[in-house]
Amino acid sequence: MSVTGQAQIAGVMGWPVAHSRSPLLHGYWLERYGIDGAYVPLPVRPEHLESALRALPLLGFAGVNLTTPHKEAALDVLDETDALARRLGAVNTVTVLADGRLAGTNTDGFGFMENLREGAPGWKAESGPTVVLGAGGAARAVVAALRDQGAEVRLVNRTEARAAALVEALGGAIEAYPWKARQAALAGARLLVNATTLGMEGGTPLDLDLGPLPKEAVVTDLVYAPLETALLKAAKARGNPTVDGLGMLLHQARPGFRAWFGQGGIDPEVTPELRAHVGGGGGG
Repeated sequence: MSVTGQAQIAGVMGWPVAHSRSPLLHGYWLERYGIDGAYVPLPVRPEHLESALRALPLLGFAGVNLTTPHKEAALDVLDETDALARRLGAVNTVTVLADGRLAGTNTDGFGFMENLREGAPGWKAESGPTVVLGAGGAARAVVAALRDQGAEVRLVNRTEARAAALVEALGGAIEAYPWKARQAALAGARLLVNATTLGMEGGTPLDLDLGPLPKEAVVTDLVYAPLETALLKAAKARGNPTVDGLGMLLHQARPGFRAWFGQGGIDPEVTPELRAHVGGGGGG
């Protein structure tokens, strides 16, 4: 698909941003749907974030995704943010409105739930507790999405103060567990979510004995490099249903693509071909 002077332009801002798989992902959809558009990486230093965002309407951009380290800082720059972004304290999707104002939202929780529904359609929030490992930005989005579904959440994190802060911020049926009690937290659970970077390729492994976890519990890992992490391998070996993390990346991109390029009513699909095209490497 060639790009003309009428093309819709969007991109991803981060520092660094070369690792991002988002250009590959959006580029696939643009080609598949025959859209006159482009999606480009935008390496923006933290101190230049406001200037870069304010330049978007001047340059004719339809919007951008935000990745590390810009998700939290953008809240103080954008003209409007929805209730979900404010609740999570982070923005990952920015749209340039018709009047040039910048609007932000967060689609990480949407991406997580869509991936879970696709990979484990039998899972129900009311079937039993969910254990979430981690208390960072990704965990916060996951916990909020699970709570919105009515799930009871057991939050396990290496830094107890950070877990307590997340519980206080989101409220509801969330109980914090210390890291040393992570095995005990698995008893009776129906879903286990690794929302840490533990187990990432080249990084620190996740030390977790799945012994207390019921065999019917779904296990999902937000890490997708490697695509099948050691956690997912161990879960699959003992008979637990598993869901890899790549689908979360793919599904969280759908609302942004729809806003920037979907004027014809296009809601992009997550297909096996797209999964194969994007693969398991890189970041958001």
